[in-house]
Amino acid sequence: MDVKCPTCGKQEKWEGNPHRPFCSKRCRLLDLASWVDESYRIPGKPVNNRDETSDSED
Repeated sequence: MDVKCPTCGKQEKWEGNPHRPFCSKRCRLLDLASWVDESYRIPGKPVNNRDETSDSED
């Protein structure tokens, strides 16, 4: 079964591919870098960590 790499769009075999769903280690690392530099974000309300910390310290 062939799948499309989410980074570059190249068709790659799913079975036997150690980098799946990516086609290569390079594409896998590019995706990880996008998460690290916050290019990808999950929408939601901002969290106020200060309020949570003060409640647990009491």
